[in-house]
Amino acid sequence: MAISTAHTGHLSDQDRDAAMTTARILLEIKAVNFRPEQPYTLTSGWKSPVYIDCRKIIYFPRARRKICELAVEKLGRHVGYETIQAIAGGETAGIPYAAWIADLLNLPMAYVRKKPKGFGRNSLIEGDVPEGLNTLLVEDLTTDGGSKIQFANALREAGAICNHTFVVFYYGVFPGSLDALKSMGVNLHHLATWWDVLEACKDKAYFSEAALNGVRKFLEDPVAWSAAHGGVASAAEAAAHKAGK
Repeated sequence: MAISTAHTGHLSDQDRDAAMTTARILLEIKAVNFRPEQPYTLTSGWKSPVYIDCRKIIYFPRARRKICELAVEKLGRHVGYETIQAIAGGETAGIPYAAWIADLLNLPMAYVRKKPKGFGRNSLIEGDVPEGLNTLLVEDLTTDGGSKIQFANALREAGAICNHTFVVFYYGVFPGSLDALKSMGVNLHHLATWWDVLEACKDKAYFSEAALNGVRKFLEDPVAWSAAHGGVASAAEAAAHKAGK
């Protein structure tokens, strides 16, 4: 199945190559899970036949270095080589990626807590506050952008400039997933999506044809697929589900 620009957007050859390399790495290290017959429930209440564990990358030194090199190259193309002045990782999965990217860019690094630790300085930001600096927020993945909003607000409230966030993987299927980030003026940058993973599956028989067909049906209409499998059926329901947790 060829992947059209309707699914991927108008990607440059460099961005397309980076997406496919990332997808192949994720498949090789078995970070990708396809389970149409037993769907996963995401924190937003959406039902999904696919799940990805980007934390697995930290175990594989060559894979993680390549992914971070691809990240730096893409950020250079889309943000600029000297625009970013500091890196901030989101607790917890974003911390190792932030450290590796900061090292490659020779930039200071901090990390943002989900909530104050409750003692000492009771700070949300550890390392040092990148006050007045253009700060890239880094996490491993995003489904609906919710945690990015929390972390970006914490950085801004502390005095940092946070207009860009990077993730290795973006689900890229659920409606309204980036509306809140866009309304804040935060641009999301990512390496790969589920469409890229599905395309990379053509290289090797990673999953059965039945599983691949189930995932294709999900990607073509994730809202209907979620509703049919007992999940939320709209962006409004997803927001209400998260608010109720």
